[in-house]
Amino acid sequence: MPLIQQVCQILRTTLGLGQQPLNEHTPLLGAMPELDSMAVASLIIALEQHYGFEVRDDEISARHFATVGSLASFVASKMG
Repeated sequence: MPLIQQVCQILRTTLGLGQQPLNEHTPLLGAMPELDSMAVASLIIALEQHYGFEVRDDEISARHFATVGSLASFVASKMG
């Protein structure tokens, strides 16, 4: 499964979005009410557990959570 689809599935599961359509251009932070500060923390934990990397506090930036695509790019950078 492509990375973008994996990230979409993790978002759906973590935020309880059901089968809400998501794509790389879907806005997140500020546009999705489910993505509050607590949900961001839960999402980071879910990504860390799924992909086996660690996100340091100083790496967390709103720009990573702007869209599904920017989040997937951040995940790819942590993996590679």
